[in-house]
Amino acid sequence: MPKFLAVHPFPAPVSIEEGTPLGKAVKAKTTVDAYWVCSWAQLNEEGKVVKLFCKWNATSIAAIRAVIADIPMPTEGIYQMTVVDSEDFR
Repeated sequence: MPKFLAVHPFPAPVSIEEGTPLGKAVKAKTTVDAYWVCSWAQLNEEGKVVKLFCKWNATSIAAIRAVIADIPMPTEGIYQMTVVDSEDFR
């Protein structure tokens, strides 16, 4: 299944605890066509989340957009990705 990266900037920094309801809402809406795998959080100096980078397995960008459509979280973009491992360059 293709891999995607969804980028979500937060209008104001949030703590992990404050962002947890968004993560739970996304997880509850995942489907066989769009499955949220994990996220990396960009933190500010206070340790609050300013941007999320979310890895997805999905059939398409549209399938991801359908899952997150009702989640109150801005999306900067969703991009198809491939893994490039450093071991490939030995």
